[in-house]
Amino acid sequence: MPSDAETIASYNSKMAEETEGRPLAADVIGPGVAALLSDSKKGRYWVAETDRKLVGQIMVTYEWSDWRNGTLWWIQSVYVHPDFRRRGVYSAMYRHVESLAKASVDACGLRLYVENGNKRAQQTYEALGMVDPNYKVMEAIFEHQKC
Repeated sequence: MPSDAETIASYNSKMAEETEGRPLAADVIGPGVAALLSDSKKGRYWVAETDRKLVGQIMVTYEWSDWRNGTLWWIQSVYVHPDFRRRGVYSAMYRHVESLAKASVDACGLRLYVENGNKRAQQTYEALGMVDPNYKVMEAIFEHQKC
């Protein structure tokens, strides 16, 4: 929902700081969130609320897999407000996304990436049935693109 954009951007910034010690530029993350919210082809956010307060978020983007002739749903931008962690917020969001993916005619699975040192998150993902596929993520980020 566009009215959640500011909180989502804030939570993305907090997540990047917590997991990577990396600040995100407000003039990049804000428009990035707005762009996704206005174009469902880019992906989709789901949020968890308590008493009308956004307490968690999960984003999915889509990758076509020619090997599987289907779409992998990539879970990204996961954040749960510290006051609501270890209360099942992430599990509920994950199970919701998982049920939607299973009901989709072309979704063939869920993927996410997690920092190597984030053992707590890895344990959570494993408890939900995810496994380490033994891939290493590589990247080339184009800094001049403000990525």
